[in-house]
Amino acid sequence: MLNKYARAFATKIFTPVARFLLRLGITPDMVTIAGTFGVLACALVLYPLGELFWGSLGITIFVLSDTIDGTMARILGRSGQWGAYLDSSLDRFADAAIFGGLVLWFALGGDDDLTAVLALACLVTGSLVSYVKARAEGLGYTANVGIAERGERLIAVLVGAGFVGLGVPLVFLQVVLGLLAVASVVTIGQRMTMVRRQALAAAPE
Repeated sequence: MLNKYARAFATKIFTPVARFLLRLGITPDMVTIAGTFGVLACALVLYPLGELFWGSLGITIFVLSDTIDGTMARILGRSGQWGAYLDSSLDRFADAAIFGGLVLWFALGGDDDLTAVLALACLVTGSLVSYVKARAEGLGYTANVGIAERGERLIAVLVGAGFVGLGVPLVFLQVVLGLLAVASVVTIGQRMTMVRRQALAAAPE
C-alpha cells in the first residue's frame, strides 16, 4: 500500500526530471544502473565507515531513480518485461548492500553484535520475501500480499539508520530491525499461504 501511494506522488514530482533526462539522450536503463551503483556505493562505503546518516541520505536519493526510470519508460511507451526484470534484479543487489553495509559496520567498527545479527536477519528474510514471490510467479501463481514489501522495508531501515546516525540511541535501530525481521517472516508466511490456496484450488479432484 505504501508503495502504491508513494510511487504515485513521486511520479508526479519527477516527471519533469524524466523528460529532461530523455532530452539529454539518457535511457531508462542507464538511470536504473546508475541508481543501483549509487546505492551500492553509499551502502558499502559510508555505512561500513559508520556514516549512518549520510549513507541513508545518499541511498534515499539514489532509490528515487526507481521512480524516474519507470516514468521515463512510460513516456517512451517502452514499459515492458525487460525493464521490469532489470529493475527487479538490481533491486536485490541494492537491498543486500544496504543490510550488508550495516552488518559490516556493526560487526567490525561499530562493535555491536546484536545489531549486526539483526541486520543479517533482515538481509536473509528480505531476500526470501522477494524469492517466494518470484518463485510463485514463475509457477503461474500470484503472491503480491504481505505487511513488509520492499518499500516498507527500505523506509524502515533508512529512517532507523539515519536517526541513529544523528545521535538517537542505538536501541531505536535495533527495535526497527527486529520488527522488520519479524514482519518479513510474516510476509513470507502470507505469500506461501496464498500460493498454497491457489495450488490446492487448481489441483485436479
